[in-house]
Amino acid sequence: MNYLRGFNFMDPAFNDIQSNPWNEIFKVVFFPDRIYHAEYLNATRSPRYRYNVREVRSYLGINALKGEVYLDGKFISNFLRLEYRGSRLVEQVREKKRLLNSGVIAWVRLLPEDQSKKAESRVKLHYCPWIDAYTVEIWETLEAPNTSYHDFQILDQMGRNGLITRVKAFNPALQDIKALTQIELAFRENDRNLPTGYQISDADTAWDNDYARSHQEPRTQDPSSPQNTISDQNYLINFQRGWFLQAPNIQPVRYRNAMMDADNPDRGDDNIIDMRWIVQRELGGSNIFFHEVTIPPGKVEGTHQHIGTEELYYITEGEGIAYMRVGDDPATDKYPTVERQVMDGQGFMVVGDWCKMPERERCFEIRTLQSGHFAMLKGGNLHALMNATDEQVSLFMFGGYD
Repeated sequence: MNYLRGFNFMDPAFNDIQSNPWNEIFKVVFFPDRIYHAEYLNATRSPRYRYNVREVRSYLGINALKGEVYLDGKFISNFLRLEYRGSRLVEQVREKKRLLNSGVIAWVRLLPEDQSKKAESRVKLHYCPWIDAYTVEIWETLEAPNTSYHDFQILDQMGRNGLITRVKAFNPALQDIKALTQIELAFRENDRNLPTGYQISDADTAWDNDYARSHQEPRTQDPSSPQNTISDQNYLINFQRGWFLQAPNIQPVRYRNAMMDADNPDRGDDNIIDMRWIVQRELGGSNIFFHEVTIPPGKVEGTHQHIGTEELYYITEGEGIAYMRVGDDPATDKYPTVERQVMDGQGFMVVGDWCKMPERERCFEIRTLQSGHFAMLKGGNLHALMNATDEQVSLFMFGGYD
């Protein structure tokens, strides 16, 4: 597809593929975050080097590429390239009254199919103005073949903490680049503050670990058990190309009184909803999760909001009563309204003291959602869903960054 345009593949047939009119059509719909050009990879400042990029994955300003490097037409090394735009880390560092400057450090864990080859290390990324991001290429070897030699322009980039580097612990995983299925990443500021040069201690370091990312697993059927929340503290890049999944085969995580404060009249020990977390960290782009929610008869997901994230509800079974704050969708102002208590909550769901909220903020439109209906909920929207029938309500829910 078009996101590989510009790579110097070994097979010239790829040039014909890129000029195919079908690719021009799909480019309109599936245009990527940026077009990858071969001249922006580290070794191609010399025409003697070519890359065969097997996979490209992106997630919130992070790009990971894996493939092969050729010198004078001969294979010399597998490689892993990381690019990081640093937008989240900029905010973390700014709170400490510092700047990112020319370099950041990545914690990298390789997760190949053969778990005995799993390895982790820290590597230095350098700012590249060509792509406006921090980057590093980790090669399987930096040695030229016995019958050849590296170009001096490329040799200048190679070495420990170089733009092109080698991590000995990664070699077993890089030797079979096709079998490198996942990598985990977290990013921190440089270990020295520039231009002053003073050492930044680990205790004072700013990290971007995907905002202390976690995921959900059904480790116990006790509703709202903390055992079901797994702390990851990193980004996951997944090179797998496809999945077949069946939601009924996935055990749900159960939640009691989801999105409700202790004084909410809708609360009850039996107000339990199930969520089958179908896909979470495997998603790329700005998506966070895709799961199936089941609300039993008479139960409710409390009124709440997300700041900076969005959700899409798609009803697949039953009939639910949806609540949306008056004014959030101007086209629905004709619907009946009701006052509802809003979750005060913690963290990203803080909406202030409910009792002090303006009356309009507590006023919600009521609409019935049936199978085939969906609701789009952008960041800041206040919403809830209740099952007032005698049969369960099921819906698929997508979540992502707004």
